[in-house]
Amino acid sequence: MKTAVLIPCYNEEAAIAAVVRDFRTALPDATIYVYDNNSRDMTVEVAAAAGAVVRREPLQGKGNVVRRMFADIDADVYVLVDGDDTYHAPSAPLLIAKLIGEQLDMVNAQRISTADAAYRRGHVLGNRLLTGLVGGFFGKRTDDMLSGYRVFSRRFVKSFPALAGGFEIETELTVHALEMRMPFTEVPTPYKERPPGSVSKLSTYRDGLRILFMIGKLVKEERPMQAFGVAALVLALSSLLLAVPLIMTYIETGLVPRLPTAVLAAALMILSFLALTCGLILDSVTRTRREAKRLAYLAHPAPGLSP
Repeated sequence: MKTAVLIPCYNEEAAIAAVVRDFRTALPDATIYVYDNNSRDMTVEVAAAAGAVVRREPLQGKGNVVRRMFADIDADVYVLVDGDDTYHAPSAPLLIAKLIGEQLDMVNAQRISTADAAYRRGHVLGNRLLTGLVGGFFGKRTDDMLSGYRVFSRRFVKSFPALAGGFEIETELTVHALEMRMPFTEVPTPYKERPPGSVSKLSTYRDGLRILFMIGKLVKEERPMQAFGVAALVLALSSLLLAVPLIMTYIETGLVPRLPTAVLAAALMILSFLALTCGLILDSVTRTRREAKRLAYLAHPAPGLSP
């Protein structure tokens, strides 16, 4: 089977040679691709010297790079890994064997580390909160949603829309597998600190907010009835809270002394029904989109099975 190792890179001169070398050793038959994302150092030259196939993606952001890699590269098994030399290359054969042996579509490498320097301050808590949030909306099947080390089948890659532009791409990958009800699993793998000279490009607060917004966007797009149903319920309850005292006053006196409040209550109830209608319509649209992605998914055989 044809295996491709995909490494998105931005200013990883200090780490990329070791990443290419380690994955070359772990997967000697794989083709290793390094996609440079406007690096200002010697990443391209170092990666090429290490033996990788080097290409460029001018649109800034990890999500844009992953979209380009998934579109350009044709393989049976895809190994996606960051170029910062923090992930365990010797685990790659195990992850691939699990993918093929169990006909899975994704194997997520859960990061296990005993070194405090491996994680930046707040990242462990942030990962747990965001992973738990996705689990609450879409189903709890992973403990490390933001891992940058994964193995995919061809049918996963070729049915994945890849709409994210930055580090929120990991969230989209996870939700795609959950919403398509794909068979996937998670395998604990070692995780270490960055080598000297390598600096993280992830902004704790800015990218954390982007991931949070991506979760909200995916809930709206993949679970519109849930999102708009909550909005409709809140609007309806607000309308009733305003309307009940007015109704009681009308029953007692036959008058509506607070006309602006009555108008507001009526407007909120109308908005509630509009939100509910939007949810019903978008739910049908989402089902159609999911069916289209499912057909693209079924166009390819499971890993390890003949067409």
